[in-house]
Amino acid sequence: MGDIGCGSGRLAPYLAAKGLTPWGVDLSPEMIRVARRDHAAYRFDVADLRELPFEDASLVGAVCWYSLIFLAPDDRQVAFGELYRVIKPGGYLVTAFKAGSSQVRRAGRSANLGVEFDLYWQTPREAEQSCTDAGFTTVFWGGVPADRPDSPGQGFLLAQKPVAQAPR
Repeated sequence: MGDIGCGSGRLAPYLAAKGLTPWGVDLSPEMIRVARRDHAAYRFDVADLRELPFEDASLVGAVCWYSLIFLAPDDRQVAFGELYRVIKPGGYLVTAFKAGSSQVRRAGRSANLGVEFDLYWQTPREAEQSCTDAGFTTVFWGGVPADRPDSPGQGFLLAQKPVAQAPR
């Protein structure tokens, strides 16, 4: 099971408890260092989700838990194409995201760490369209509304790679 954009690796124990063998990847070498330190029983590697280190159709599924929000809209189709490539037919993709417009937001200032980064909140339609454009079929979509005017809602999407792959 690929934990794509695994950050500090906090999902690995949960995935393992569900009988899966998690393999976390993240673009940040520092996050991978923390994941390896805090969850040494699991595999973590530095990787870009636009060029995943997994073999074709090698994963039963992939989790992208708030990791796609760091991708500019122009990079999403490449990323979803990579996810489609590495997931086995019949396998699943689950993603969680901040629901909002695609407008870029600068984040990180409030943490006072001297690091800032861009975030891209997606509309639920954009998230679903990225999945279906890559070849996935939507199984479930859910959301949680914003709890404050300055806060985004949350979106959750479960998609499946079809078993019988149609020619593309």
